[in-house]
Amino acid sequence: MKFAAIDIGSNAVRLLIENVYETAKGPVFHKDSLIRIPVRLGEDAFLDGAISDEKIEMLIKAMSAMRNIMDIHKITSVKIAATSAMRDASNNQEIVARVFKETGLQIEVISGDSEGKTMLQLPMEQIGLNPTQHYLYIDVGGGSTELAFFSKGELSVNKSFNIGTLRLLNDQVSDADWKVMLDWIKKNKNYNFDLSAIGVGGNINHVMKHYGKAGRPYLSISILKRVMIYIDGLSMGDRVRTLGLKPDRADVIVPALKIYINVMKWSGIDKIYVPKQGLSDGLIAQAYLDWKAQSGQSV
Repeated sequence: MKFAAIDIGSNAVRLLIENVYETAKGPVFHKDSLIRIPVRLGEDAFLDGAISDEKIEMLIKAMSAMRNIMDIHKITSVKIAATSAMRDASNNQEIVARVFKETGLQIEVISGDSEGKTMLQLPMEQIGLNPTQHYLYIDVGGGSTELAFFSKGELSVNKSFNIGTLRLLNDQVSDADWKVMLDWIKKNKNYNFDLSAIGVGGNINHVMKHYGKAGRPYLSISILKRVMIYIDGLSMGDRVRTLGLKPDRADVIVPALKIYINVMKWSGIDKIYVPKQGLSDGLIAQAYLDWKAQSGQSV
């Protein structure tokens, strides 16, 4: 069976398709294909408070194309979620209605807390992490950052913060915003255990791919700092030509690294694991569970 997820983020819209195999030990998820379209809804939502007609048209075209791709793949079920940019846009319900009318796809605008919980649907063993350890989950997006503390595989507490790469680019993150995040980390960190980070997002995936060491599933905070300084010293053109970054990634990777580094520094964390899992993976797991429930099957 194939399941799909569409993640309508502040920077890009992503379609993930996965094969789901049912086994005696439970479902196994394997990635089939991933499509990413840089629509950048956050450029409008964070600056103007609403999404422009031009961006709405881009979104509808992207969703129509994704609908056609899902039809070809004969998807069993799809889950669609919109995050920070759509949450902030005053015309979000108008957009949801229009997308449904023109594509037949139903978007759910989810809260920041729901976003964090959805990303954490998959068991830690399936993403290569030790369920007996203690982690701080860090997902950095264009409009928000989701943090979640885990203790021995169980979610302890999570929170969404309006600190994202596009907001930083547009000088929309204040010292007070950073302090809210710092205070939350200090309040909720368990100082009795060693803590590692789990990093989620396209930017940390890029750093892991190009600067990580073979056979080592994590990055150190010192590596992140060195990479940030190096990339910050390059022009946008050099980031694209020399580093192979996509244009819509080239300007947000430094703000993203700043967020990861701040969170790790405030949490006293040296290592960040990068399992390449995110909201789309959680949405697919949720789509599978919903399908099982609707078909009257136990999980």
